[in-house]
Amino acid sequence: MVQVKPVNPTFTLTLTLPHHTPIPISNPIISRLNHRPSSPSSFFSSAAAVDRFRRLRRSVRSSAMVFSAGPVVSDLCAVGLSGGIAVGLLQVWKETAKRGIFDQKLNRKLVHVSIGLVFMLCWPLFSSGYRGAVLAGLIPGVNIIHMLLLGLGLLKDEATVKSMSRYGNYRELLKGPLYYASTITIACMVFWRTSPIGMAAICNLCAGDGFADIIGRRFGHQKLPFNRSKSIVGSIAMASAGFLASVGYMFYFSWFGYIQASWDMVFGVLIVSLAATVVESLPISTDLDDNLTVPLTSLLVGILVL
Repeated sequence: MVQVKPVNPTFTLTLTLPHHTPIPISNPIISRLNHRPSSPSSFFSSAAAVDRFRRLRRSVRSSAMVFSAGPVVSDLCAVGLSGGIAVGLLQVWKETAKRGIFDQKLNRKLVHVSIGLVFMLCWPLFSSGYRGAVLAGLIPGVNIIHMLLLGLGLLKDEATVKSMSRYGNYRELLKGPLYYASTITIACMVFWRTSPIGMAAICNLCAGDGFADIIGRRFGHQKLPFNRSKSIVGSIAMASAGFLASVGYMFYFSWFGYIQASWDMVFGVLIVSLAATVVESLPISTDLDDNLTVPLTSLLVGILVL
């Protein structure tokens, strides 16, 4: 028997089980379920908007859970689907590099921008536990091995080398592309989708650093006084793209209830994007590799402010 007794301003839900003492469930728990902290309702002013948001979130979450044969099978299917999307996207950029559709540097940056961001879109397909994070992390983890084999000359793939390197030298894959794959793997396995820290690191690495190069090469005629290889407009593009991508993914994951979107978090990711932009503009990032300095800065600052 289930008995609900309304009491103003609270109510008591009593569950009576056979051969057991009735178990009272107090309303604070029910209240927390009905008002989940993950809902970014503070961003909306009307009750109708909040209600539409909740219906939309339920719809999206239902669409994401497309596998119902069990959590393990579901995660394995998610690995196959996410891995297939990543491989297919890489194949597209390999073809564009092979056919010379884009300039080699632009093609490399298109790979840089798209792979990590598209991969994050697939995270809701996985289960919420540690198994989901590890299995999702295997996808960029396999790419780490791939970069090592290519960079060491143990595997030949000229199209991949051309699409991911600045000058077509396979040794380049042991730096930027390897750091790139390692960052996404660590952000996925360690921070996962319940923390904005890993999300901000990937967004600043992919969108921020990617658009800094694309916009800077095209419009960056005025250089920074302390680093002539970087431009003012490129730095502005990096801060803007990294911040906007971070906010976009903040709302994306809040739809699924993984994080709580708030103005404090918006301010936090802004600080992370600005810090990553400053470090990327320094000569040390040119000497080392911005694929290493940008995510490290994003992770360290993110731990402090997010």
